[in-house]
Amino acid sequence: MKKTTERHQAILEFVRTRDASVEELCAALDVSEATVRRDLTVLAKQRRLVRTYGGATALVGVHEPEASLEERKSAQSEQKEAIAQAAAAHVRNGDTVLLDGGTTCAALARRLSTREDLHVVTNNLLAVMALANAPGVRLTLIGGELRSSSMSTLGPLAELMLGRLTVDVAFLGADGVVAGFGLCEASAQQAWLKECIVARAAEVIVLADSDKLGRARQQHWTPLLRDWRLITSAVADEAALAPFRERDEVSVELAAEVRMPPLS
Repeated sequence: MKKTTERHQAILEFVRTRDASVEELCAALDVSEATVRRDLTVLAKQRRLVRTYGGATALVGVHEPEASLEERKSAQSEQKEAIAQAAAAHVRNGDTVLLDGGTTCAALARRLSTREDLHVVTNNLLAVMALANAPGVRLTLIGGELRSSSMSTLGPLAELMLGRLTVDVAFLGADGVVAGFGLCEASAQQAWLKECIVARAAEVIVLADSDKLGRARQQHWTPLLRDWRLITSAVADEAALAPFRERDEVSVELAAEVRMPPLS
């Protein structure tokens, strides 16, 4: 039998990606129903999960500190480059493309810098830097208030500008993505801006590394009430992917990791 701390960690990992019944947890951990119920009670009192009728689910809406921009740049960098490469295959010459804030969308911008006849709309200043001198790319910057932690713009001016645009494909990042909930964000402004983007795009593609699948540790949400594509890493655990594969509105695409030379 696993030690108590090991069981607790296993339970938290199990419910991170899906609701779990007591019976499922008993089978997964090879312990008695009494042990599982006792563990769930302890974890619920510690506010690490939520008890449900007959089981448990992840604790949604618990705020955790945001990573700094430098931390985001270095986290899962190989996965992000692979995801960016896969995402670039969905961009056609002549498209109008929207790039959301975040380091994965910035990686995609670098991939698009050699394209011809492309219109890129973005609130991502990292993407602007990558595309500013691209001769084949027409670049439109969405204005608004600067969010220095992500080097992106947001707020009423950004929302107003989005209301005057439509795009062929929008690429969205997020702090987390949860099947059936949508995109998890640290602020209401971020979540609402993404909702505005979703409303103006013919196609929506979410770019998320494996750590963001099932992650629900912020308090604000952008629902995805339409067909959309998830591009994530091929190293993602199948248990984390299963809730997305089960939903008819989601197409899941896995990107094999690639090694990129260091940026000059």
